[in-house]
Amino acid sequence: MYISSVSFLIILILGLVSVIIYLYIRLKDSEKKKKEFEGRIQVMRNGADSIHLDTIETVLNPHLFKNILNSVQSHAYQTYFALDKLANILDYILYESKNKFVTPKEEIEFAKDLIEVNKIKLSPLFELTVKTKIDETSSLYSQKILAPLISIDLIENAFKHADLQSPDAYISIVFEFKDNVFSLIVSNKISPKMSLKKEKGGIGAISFEQRLNILYKGCFELERLIDDDAFIARLKIDLNEYKTKMFNS
Repeated sequence: MYISSVSFLIILILGLVSVIIYLYIRLKDSEKKKKEFEGRIQVMRNGADSIHLDTIETVLNPHLFKNILNSVQSHAYQTYFALDKLANILDYILYESKNKFVTPKEEIEFAKDLIEVNKIKLSPLFELTVKTKIDETSSLYSQKILAPLISIDLIENAFKHADLQSPDAYISIVFEFKDNVFSLIVSNKISPKMSLKKEKGGIGAISFEQRLNILYKGCFELERLIDDDAFIARLKIDLNEYKTKMFNS
C-alpha cells in the first residue's frame, strides 16, 4: 500500500507552514535592520550638517527600501510558485490518485511539481538536477496505464536522506520514457547520519516493492545500490510488456 493521501497532505501542509515561518522571520529581520539604520541616521542628524545629512538620507533610504522590497518580492514569488505547485499536487492526490491508472505524462508532471515543492527546504546553492528524456511519440505516453504516485517513494527518500549540509551534496533525478518504458533514476549523496541498512529494509521500501509486484509483476525492475557515498535507485517499468500481458490474460 502506497503512502496515504492524508499523510502526504500533512507533510505538504507542514512544508507550507515552514515557508510561512521562514518569511515571517525574514520580514522581522528586515524590520530590525530598518530600525538600526534609522538609529544611525538619527545619530548622524545630531552631529552633522543637516543639509549634508538630507543628501545622505535621500541617497541611502531609497536603496535600503528597494533592497527590502526586492527581498520580499523574491520570497513572495517563490511562495506563490510553491503554492501553485502545491495546488497541482493536491489536485492530483485528491482526484487522479483515485484512478487505478494515469498517463505517464500526468505522473511525470506530478513528480516534477513534487520536486519543486521539496526545493523549499534546500539552500539556493544546493545542487539539484532534474532531467527528462521523453519520447512523446511513444504510443502509451498519453494512455492511462501507469499507476499514480508510483514515483513518490524514490523522490521523497532522496530529499529525506540526502546529506543536505555537505558542500558537495546533491540530488539527481532523471525521468525517461522511450519505447513505452518508464524509467526513473534518483541518486543522492548519503548523509553519514543515515542508517542505510535500516532504510533498505524499512516498511516503506517493502510496501513500495509489494505494490510494484501486485501491479507490474514480471514487467518491472527495481534496483537500489550504494556507490561510494552515493545512494542510487533505479525503477524501470516496461508498459508495452505489461499491456501485452493484460491483453492476453
